[in-house]
Amino acid sequence: MKTLKFKTNIKCGACVATVTPFLNQVVGEGHWQVDVQDPGKILTAETDTATLADIRQAIEKAGYKAEPLS
Repeated sequence: MKTLKFKTNIKCGACVATVTPFLNQVVGEGHWQVDVQDPGKILTAETDTATLADIRQAIEKAGYKAEPLS
């Protein structure tokens, strides 16, 4: 399983609730989290199948931005 990280503009619990159905569909429930306490609002996803582009697209469909971290 690979771990992918993104800097996002997901700021609060309500924002997390908004992206939840999109990310659950792409990554799977319980395989991602957003650290809203971190200044970069870092999203961490663990996946075998989803790509950086898949996850970024899911976040953008929910109305947020995501930049992959290397």
